Amino acid sequence: MRIVLTGGCGFIGSAVVRHIIQKTNHSVLNVDCMTYAASEETVAEVAGDARYEHVRANIVNGVEMQRLFTAYRPDAVMHLAAESHVDRSIDGPGIFVQTNIVGTYALLEAARKYWQGLAADEQKAFRFHHISTDEVFGHLELSDPPFTETTPYDPRSPYSASKAASDHLVRAWHHTYGLPTFVTNTTNNYGVWHFPEKLIPLVTINAIEGKDLPVYGKGENIRDWLFVEDHAEALVRAVERGEPGETYAIGARQPRTNLEVVKAICAVLDELLPDPAGPRERLIRYVSDRPGHDFRYEIDPSHAESALGWKAAHDFESGIRKTVQWYLDHRDWWGEIRSRRYTGQRLGQQHG
Repeated sequence: MRIVLTGGCGFIGSAVVRHIIQKTNHSVLNVDCMTYAASEETVAEVAGDARYEHVRANIVNGVEMQRLFTAYRPDAVMHLAAESHVDRSIDGPGIFVQTNIVGTYALLEAARKYWQGLAADEQKAFRFHHISTDEVFGHLELSDPPFTETTPYDPRSPYSASKAASDHLVRAWHHTYGLPTFVTNTTNNYGVWHFPEKLIPLVTINAIEGKDLPVYGKGENIRDWLFVEDHAEALVRAVERGEPGETYAIGARQPRTNLEVVKAICAVLDELLPDPAGPRERLIRYVSDRPGHDFRYEIDPSHAESALGWKAAHDFESGIRKTVQWYLDHRDWWGEIRSRRYTGQRLGQQHG
């Protein structure tokens, strides 16, 4: 299978690229315009493979996307390119609308025009796989059941609203034009090569450096955590087996409060790299909450597990241990980012 994959130098996209090249016979054209959160180092271990190619291009450029489809002749699209940080969407929603909505539209149109020129059997086999988030479903109270594929949409942030819009576009292109699209929604991912603005890499790096560990509010917000390499495996299964018009909710059944996550990171680091000043939980600092902070996300992945023949291999404890060890072993990578691109400052406090 020849796959056009967007956002392949990002956190989840690069995990999918590595999985494709290392564990399948598929080929991949990585289309990534290299925003602040992208890094070529994330795919360096597979970049020399003949089945891998990277093109620096922006999905918003429909003419360029059509050119790439014509030249590469893919059997499938895996669309992961997106602006993804909620706090940044609060500070500047415009780029989220442009990339996540307009970019998805441009990619759908390029894919549709290419697909319409295929032979009938190739049209039937083609897949457009759109990778999305559970945040489109809004938030849950403690008594609510987890999200499923049929949960109504209720996005609460500029980020989740832009992803909800892109999900709707993808489904509309299937129902209106017959383009064989499907959607996967997932929980919070964590793991290796994660740009250090999100909770787990930020807290891990701060704890390594002995800096304050910021926790929003009382740390009671709940997220459902999925190790990124498990997600990558699920996504590749999905592009191989996914049915047009379907939705697959992908998760690992590992909900934790933010405070539990931070304490787990501290415990692993205290074991792997003891701090002479004492246990790292002393560094936890409660800070003012994020505007419009959703209380809880959690997914029931039963349908995806059954349909895709997949189940997450890591529980949270084993995944977080691998993650913390990786950040200890890769100080050069995140040290360069901290010194030049993102110093760890707080984002997303604007109210107007």
